[in-house]
Amino acid sequence: MVKPIQYTVGIDLGGSSLKGIALVGGELLGQSNLAFDPAQDLDWLEKARETLAQFQDRLGVATNIGVSAPGLAAKDRASILCMPGRLQGLEGLNWAAALGRSGAVPVANDAHAAMLGEAWRGAAQGFRNVFMLTLGTGVGGAAIVNGQLLLGATGRGGHLGHASLDIDGPTDVAGMPGSLEVAIGNCTVLARSEGRFATTHELIAAFEAGDSIASKIWLRSVKALACSIGSLINILDPEAVILGGGIARAGRSLFKPLQSYLDQVEWKPSGHRVPILPAQLGEFAGAYGAAWAAIEAQRD
Repeated sequence: MVKPIQYTVGIDLGGSSLKGIALVGGELLGQSNLAFDPAQDLDWLEKARETLAQFQDRLGVATNIGVSAPGLAAKDRASILCMPGRLQGLEGLNWAAALGRSGAVPVANDAHAAMLGEAWRGAAQGFRNVFMLTLGTGVGGAAIVNGQLLLGATGRGGHLGHASLDIDGPTDVAGMPGSLEVAIGNCTVLARSEGRFATTHELIAAFEAGDSIASKIWLRSVKALACSIGSLINILDPEAVILGGGIARAGRSLFKPLQSYLDQVEWKPSGHRVPILPAQLGEFAGAYGAAWAAIEAQRD
Protein backbone atom coordinates (compact mmCIF):
# COMPACT_ATOMS: atom_id res chain seq x y z
CA MET A 1 0.00 0.00 0.00
CA VAL A 2 1.37 3.43 -0.97
CA LYS A 3 1.82 5.69 2.03
CA PRO A 4 -0.16 8.98 1.62
CA ILE A 5 1.90 12.09 1.02
CA GLN A 6 1.92 14.56 3.90
CA TYR A 7 1.61 17.85 2.11
CA THR A 8 0.45 21.42 2.69
CA VAL A 9 -1.91 23.50 0.59
CA GLY A 10 -1.77 27.29 0.40
CA ILE A 11 -4.82 29.09 -1.03
CA ASP A 12 -4.74 32.74 -2.05
CA LEU A 13 -8.02 34.51 -2.83
CA GLY A 14 -7.57 37.46 -5.19
CA GLY A 15 -9.99 39.91 -6.77
CA SER A 16 -11.00 37.62 -9.63
CA SER A 17 -8.90 34.45 -9.38
CA LEU A 18 -7.94 31.90 -6.77
CA LYS A 19 -4.42 30.49 -6.63
CA GLY A 20 -3.43 27.28 -4.92
CA ILE A 21 -0.17 25.46 -4.32
CA ALA A 22 0.62 22.06 -2.88
CA LEU A 23 4.05 21.46 -1.39
CA VAL A 24 6.14 19.37 0.96
CA GLY A 25 8.44 21.68 2.90
CA GLY A 26 9.63 24.02 0.18
CA GLU A 27 9.20 21.55 -2.69
CA LEU A 28 6.36 22.46 -5.04
CA LEU A 29 4.14 19.50 -5.96
CA GLY A 30 1.55 21.38 -7.97
CA GLN A 31 -0.23 24.67 -8.47
CA SER A 32 -3.58 25.93 -9.69
CA ASN A 33 -5.01 29.25 -10.84
CA LEU A 34 -8.78 29.38 -11.30
CA ALA A 35 -10.73 32.46 -12.38
CA PHE A 36 -14.03 33.19 -10.65
CA ASP A 37 -16.89 35.63 -11.15
CA PRO A 38 -16.87 38.20 -8.30
CA ALA A 39 -20.52 39.01 -9.06
CA GLN A 40 -21.62 35.38 -8.55
CA ASP A 41 -22.31 34.57 -4.91
CA LEU A 42 -19.49 32.53 -3.33
CA ASP A 43 -18.09 31.44 -6.69
CA TRP A 44 -14.64 31.97 -5.16
CA LEU A 45 -15.46 29.45 -2.41
CA GLU A 46 -16.47 26.87 -5.00
CA LYS A 47 -13.12 27.44 -6.73
CA ALA A 48 -11.32 26.87 -3.42
CA ARG A 49 -13.12 23.56 -2.99
CA GLU A 50 -12.35 22.65 -6.59
CA THR A 51 -8.65 23.41 -6.03
CA LEU A 52 -8.54 21.13 -3.00
CA ALA A 53 -10.36 18.38 -4.90
CA GLN A 54 -7.83 18.57 -7.74
CA PHE A 55 -4.92 18.17 -5.33
CA GLN A 56 -6.71 15.41 -3.42
CA ASP A 57 -7.35 13.38 -6.58
CA ARG A 58 -3.62 13.34 -7.29
CA LEU A 59 -1.99 13.47 -3.85
CA GLY A 60 -4.57 12.37 -1.29
CA VAL A 61 -6.02 14.50 1.50
CA ALA A 62 -3.91 17.51 2.44
CA THR A 63 -2.23 17.41 5.84
CA ASN A 64 -2.84 21.10 6.48
CA ILE A 65 -4.23 24.12 4.69
CA GLY A 66 -3.69 27.86 4.97
CA VAL A 67 -5.71 30.66 3.37
CA SER A 68 -4.75 34.15 2.25
CA ALA A 69 -7.53 36.64 1.50
CA PRO A 70 -8.16 40.38 1.27
CA GLY A 71 -9.26 42.20 4.40
CA LEU A 72 -8.49 42.25 8.10
CA ALA A 73 -8.01 38.79 9.57
CA ALA A 74 -9.79 37.92 12.83
CA LYS A 75 -7.63 37.57 15.93
CA ASP A 76 -8.33 33.82 16.09
CA ARG A 77 -7.14 33.55 12.45
CA ALA A 78 -10.22 31.50 11.54
CA SER A 79 -11.78 34.08 9.21
CA ILE A 80 -11.60 37.50 7.63
CA LEU A 81 -13.17 39.94 10.07
CA CYS A 82 -13.56 42.92 7.75
CA MET A 83 -13.48 43.30 3.96
CA PRO A 84 -15.43 46.38 2.87
CA GLY A 85 -16.92 46.63 -0.59
CA ARG A 86 -15.84 43.38 -2.23
CA LEU A 87 -16.27 39.58 -2.14
CA GLN A 88 -19.65 39.33 -0.43
CA GLY A 89 -19.79 36.44 2.02
CA LEU A 90 -16.10 36.56 2.89
CA GLU A 91 -16.50 38.47 6.16
CA GLY A 92 -16.94 36.05 9.05
CA LEU A 93 -16.65 32.92 6.90
CA ASN A 94 -15.03 30.13 8.92
CA TRP A 95 -12.71 28.59 6.37
CA ALA A 96 -12.19 25.32 8.22
CA ALA A 97 -15.95 24.66 8.25
CA ALA A 98 -16.39 25.91 4.68
CA LEU A 99 -13.71 23.52 3.41
CA GLY A 100 -14.91 20.60 5.52
CA ARG A 101 -11.79 20.43 7.68
CA SER A 102 -11.84 19.19 11.25
CA GLY A 103 -8.58 20.97 12.11
CA ALA A 104 -7.75 24.66 12.02
CA VAL A 105 -7.25 26.51 8.74
CA PRO A 106 -5.24 29.65 9.54
CA VAL A 107 -6.35 32.73 7.61
CA ALA A 108 -4.06 35.67 6.83
CA ASN A 109 -4.45 39.01 5.11
CA ASP A 110 -3.32 38.64 1.50
CA ALA A 111 -0.53 41.24 1.64
CA HIS A 112 0.74 39.82 4.94
CA ALA A 113 0.79 36.39 3.32
CA ALA A 114 2.63 37.69 0.24
CA MET A 115 5.26 39.24 2.51
CA LEU A 116 5.66 35.97 4.42
CA GLY A 117 5.90 34.04 1.16
CA GLU A 118 8.62 36.31 -0.21
CA ALA A 119 10.48 36.12 3.11
CA TRP A 120 10.29 32.31 3.03
CA ARG A 121 11.03 31.53 -0.60
CA GLY A 122 11.35 34.82 -2.51
CA ALA A 123 12.99 38.22 -2.77
CA ALA A 124 12.82 39.05 0.95
CA GLN A 125 14.84 36.05 2.14
CA GLY A 126 17.47 37.03 4.71
CA PHE A 127 16.12 40.50 5.50
CA ARG A 128 15.09 41.40 9.05
CA ASN A 129 13.69 44.81 8.07
CA VAL A 130 11.79 44.96 4.80
CA PHE A 131 8.43 46.07 3.51
CA MET A 132 6.35 45.03 0.53
CA LEU A 133 3.70 46.71 -1.60
CA THR A 134 1.39 44.61 -3.75
CA LEU A 135 0.11 46.63 -6.68
CA GLY A 136 -3.09 45.24 -8.15
CA THR A 137 -6.82 45.89 -7.86
CA GLY A 138 -5.92 47.78 -4.71
CA VAL A 139 -2.57 48.35 -3.03
CA GLY A 140 -1.72 45.93 -0.25
CA GLY A 141 1.16 46.33 2.12
CA ALA A 142 3.09 44.48 4.78
CA ALA A 143 6.30 44.93 6.75
CA ILE A 144 8.74 42.78 8.63
CA VAL A 145 10.36 44.75 11.45
CA ASN A 146 13.29 43.28 13.36
CA GLY A 147 12.46 39.86 11.98
CA GLN A 148 8.75 39.91 12.90
CA LEU A 149 5.70 40.54 10.74
CA LEU A 150 4.18 43.89 11.77
CA LEU A 151 0.61 43.18 12.92
CA GLY A 152 -0.17 45.97 15.37
CA ALA A 153 -2.91 45.97 18.02
CA THR A 154 -5.71 44.61 15.81
CA GLY A 155 -3.86 42.98 12.91
CA ARG A 156 -4.25 46.12 10.80
CA GLY A 157 -0.51 46.84 10.76
CA GLY A 158 1.12 47.11 7.35
CA HIS A 159 -1.86 48.43 5.38
CA LEU A 160 0.55 50.79 3.66
CA GLY A 161 -1.62 51.33 0.60
CA HIS A 162 -4.09 53.32 2.69
CA ALA A 163 -1.62 56.12 3.53
CA SER A 164 -2.91 59.48 2.31
CA LEU A 165 -1.08 61.46 -0.38
CA ASP A 166 -3.86 63.99 -1.03
CA ILE A 167 -6.18 65.12 1.76
CA ASP A 168 -8.68 66.41 -0.79
CA GLY A 169 -8.65 63.30 -3.00
CA PRO A 170 -11.38 60.67 -3.39
CA THR A 171 -11.62 58.11 -0.60
CA ASP A 172 -10.57 54.49 -0.85
CA VAL A 173 -12.35 51.42 0.58
CA ALA A 174 -10.91 52.19 4.02
CA GLY A 175 -12.24 55.78 3.90
CA MET A 176 -8.81 57.38 3.41
CA PRO A 177 -8.74 60.37 1.04
CA GLY A 178 -6.19 60.39 -1.76
CA SER A 179 -4.40 57.22 -0.71
CA LEU A 180 -1.69 55.37 -2.61
CA GLU A 181 -4.38 52.85 -3.57
CA VAL A 182 -6.39 55.67 -5.18
CA ALA A 183 -3.26 56.92 -6.96
CA ILE A 184 -2.17 53.67 -8.62
CA GLY A 185 -4.62 50.84 -7.89
CA ASN A 186 -6.40 49.22 -10.81
CA CYS A 187 -9.69 49.97 -9.02
CA THR A 188 -9.39 53.67 -9.93
CA VAL A 189 -7.77 53.60 -13.38
CA LEU A 190 -11.04 54.23 -15.20
CA ALA A 191 -11.65 57.35 -13.09
CA ARG A 192 -8.02 58.52 -13.24
CA SER A 193 -8.01 58.25 -17.02
CA GLU A 194 -11.47 59.84 -17.38
CA GLY A 195 -12.79 56.68 -19.02
CA ARG A 196 -9.96 56.22 -21.53
CA PHE A 197 -8.54 53.03 -20.02
CA ALA A 198 -10.47 50.23 -18.33
CA THR A 199 -7.40 48.51 -16.86
CA THR A 200 -3.88 49.40 -15.82
CA HIS A 201 -2.66 46.89 -18.41
CA GLU A 202 -4.30 49.00 -21.13
CA LEU A 203 -2.84 52.18 -19.65
CA ILE A 204 0.71 50.77 -19.56
CA ALA A 205 0.40 49.40 -23.09
CA ALA A 206 -0.58 52.86 -24.33
CA PHE A 207 2.29 54.41 -22.36
CA GLU A 208 4.72 51.97 -23.98
CA ALA A 209 3.30 52.89 -27.40
CA GLY A 210 4.10 56.54 -26.77
CA ASP A 211 0.59 57.83 -26.05
CA SER A 212 1.08 61.26 -24.43
CA ILE A 213 -2.12 61.17 -22.37
CA ALA A 214 -1.34 57.68 -21.08
CA SER A 215 2.20 58.79 -20.24
CA LYS A 216 0.93 61.70 -18.16
CA ILE A 217 -1.52 59.51 -16.24
CA TRP A 218 0.91 56.62 -15.70
CA LEU A 219 3.89 58.74 -14.68
CA ARG A 220 1.79 60.68 -12.18
CA SER A 221 0.79 57.36 -10.60
CA VAL A 222 4.42 56.19 -10.51
CA LYS A 223 5.49 59.47 -8.91
CA ALA A 224 2.86 58.93 -6.21
CA LEU A 225 4.30 55.47 -5.64
CA ALA A 226 7.83 56.89 -5.38
CA CYS A 227 6.75 59.48 -2.82
CA SER A 228 4.97 56.80 -0.79
CA ILE A 229 8.00 54.52 -0.87
CA GLY A 230 10.29 57.39 0.10
CA SER A 231 8.02 58.27 3.02
CA LEU A 232 7.83 54.66 4.18
CA ILE A 233 11.61 54.31 3.94
CA ASN A 234 11.88 57.25 6.34
CA ILE A 235 9.41 55.62 8.73
CA LEU A 236 10.55 51.99 8.64
CA ASP A 237 14.23 52.25 7.59
CA PRO A 238 14.18 48.94 5.67
CA GLU A 239 17.03 46.97 4.13
CA ALA A 240 14.95 46.58 0.96
CA VAL A 241 11.55 47.27 -0.57
CA ILE A 242 9.71 44.52 -2.46
CA LEU A 243 7.15 45.30 -5.17
CA GLY A 244 4.68 42.62 -6.21
CA GLY A 245 1.21 42.25 -7.69
CA GLY A 246 0.00 42.40 -11.26
CA ILE A 247 1.04 46.00 -11.88
CA ALA A 248 4.62 45.22 -10.81
CA ARG A 249 4.83 42.85 -13.77
CA ALA A 250 5.12 45.97 -15.96
CA GLY A 251 8.86 45.59 -15.39
CA ARG A 252 10.95 48.37 -16.90
CA SER A 253 7.89 50.53 -17.58
CA LEU A 254 7.41 50.71 -13.81
CA PHE A 255 10.88 50.34 -12.33
CA LYS A 256 12.73 52.79 -14.58
CA PRO A 257 10.53 55.86 -13.95
CA LEU A 258 10.09 54.80 -10.32
CA GLN A 259 13.86 54.86 -9.76
CA SER A 260 14.06 58.24 -11.48
CA TYR A 261 11.49 59.73 -9.11
CA LEU A 262 13.14 58.08 -6.11
CA ASP A 263 16.40 59.74 -7.15
CA GLN A 264 14.62 63.02 -6.44
CA VAL A 265 12.77 62.22 -3.19
CA GLU A 266 14.61 59.46 -1.31
CA TRP A 267 16.64 60.58 1.70
CA LYS A 268 20.10 59.08 1.16
CA PRO A 269 22.16 59.48 4.36
CA SER A 270 25.87 59.06 3.54
CA GLY A 271 24.80 58.06 0.04
CA HIS A 272 22.92 54.95 1.23
CA ARG A 273 20.15 53.78 -1.14
CA VAL A 274 17.47 51.25 -0.36
CA PRO A 275 17.15 48.65 -3.14
CA ILE A 276 13.75 48.28 -4.79
CA LEU A 277 13.31 44.62 -5.71
CA PRO A 278 10.66 42.84 -7.78
CA ALA A 279 8.85 40.04 -6.01
CA GLN A 280 10.12 36.61 -7.08
CA LEU A 281 7.07 34.46 -6.43
CA GLY A 282 4.77 36.45 -8.70
CA GLU A 283 1.06 35.86 -8.34
CA PHE A 284 1.65 32.84 -6.08
CA ALA A 285 3.38 34.79 -3.26
CA GLY A 286 0.21 34.86 -1.17
CA ALA A 287 -0.31 31.12 -1.62
CA TYR A 288 3.24 30.47 -0.41
CA GLY A 289 2.65 32.68 2.60
CA ALA A 290 -0.61 30.88 3.39
CA ALA A 291 1.20 27.53 3.21
CA TRP A 292 3.97 28.84 5.47
CA ALA A 293 1.36 29.97 8.02
CA ALA A 294 -0.29 26.53 7.94
CA ILE A 295 3.07 24.82 8.54
CA GLU A 296 3.90 27.17 11.41
CA ALA A 297 0.47 26.63 12.97
CA GLN A 298 1.19 22.90 13.16
CA ARG A 299 4.41 23.65 15.04
CA ASP A 300 2.71 25.87 17.64
